[in-house]
Amino acid sequence: MPNPFEALIVGLLLIGLGLILFWPQQGLISTWRKLQQKSPKVLGEDALKFIFETNARGHNPTLQEVAGILGLNGPQAERLMQAMQDQDFIRVEEGALQLTQEGERYALRVIRAHRLWERYLAEESGYQAAEWHTQAELYEHRLSPEEANSLSARLGHPTHDPHGDPIPTHSGEWVDPGGIALASLAPGETARITHIEDEPECVYDQLIAQGLYPGLEIQILEKSTQGIRFQASRTELALASLPAANVSVIPIPHKIEIEAQVGDPLSVLRPGERGRVVSISPRCHGPERRRLMDLGILPDTLITAEIKSPSGDPTAYRIRGALIALRKDQASLIRIQPAHEQA
Repeated sequence: MPNPFEALIVGLLLIGLGLILFWPQQGLISTWRKLQQKSPKVLGEDALKFIFETNARGHNPTLQEVAGILGLNGPQAERLMQAMQDQDFIRVEEGALQLTQEGERYALRVIRAHRLWERYLAEESGYQAAEWHTQAELYEHRLSPEEANSLSARLGHPTHDPHGDPIPTHSGEWVDPGGIALASLAPGETARITHIEDEPECVYDQLIAQGLYPGLEIQILEKSTQGIRFQASRTELALASLPAANVSVIPIPHKIEIEAQVGDPLSVLRPGERGRVVSISPRCHGPERRRLMDLGILPDTLITAEIKSPSGDPTAYRIRGALIALRKDQASLIRIQPAHEQA
């Protein structure tokens, strides 16, 4: 018979640990972010990033556009741009802002630090995907070029961040991921996701909530002016036009079939039901993946759903003799097939 007190204790410990680890940090991070925003260095680096990324899209921003993105009034933005012009980071031509060679090098250093830190958060931290960009916005201003080089070496010199954006090398070069807009595909076409834009955050949150990630293969089922419907593994998904515009893909030959995702998510088990692990989703990164594996969640492992908390989440599972509480979003990353062995 399952022991209900074990599940209760595990659930309470998880809730308490979450409050201790995350609640105070959010307050500190919020305060730190406000302090960071007052720093001329941070404002200048954010301006360089914005100008670089806007120039890369074929547009030269105006002073008003930079002021708007940084939250500055006209005089503040003018003083900042004048200081950057004095340092030979930018030049003004017919009211539009362009980067000098030195300004471009500086912008690439900041972008490199940002994308390396996102990769670090994905591979080495416990932060969820929705938090990677916000955290990297803070740390990009703290990493020196030497520290960024050390971080790159630690990560194995990755070429792309977890969203599919290229990571500039120390010398400012990068591997272009390529890709076209998801909405440009026709029904029946098959493609692989290469990039998911992480801004604005509300749109990015919607995309990752759908289970999308770079490397995922999809097939277009239907498209209209309102949005697009497609298949990913065995799941049928739909995106409105706005979020779909933030997804880039590379078409692949029709003869390549999308690999069906085997099994069902562990979260479908009801108390008393058992399943045998098939795989862990590739969406599960870094320490979270290692933690699941350390708990013994490996292919062919038998897992029994024991007890659900009164709210329905988390659920306690019997894994290799231990009772482990998993949230629904964690259990959904584990694929299982029904098992009928006697407990």
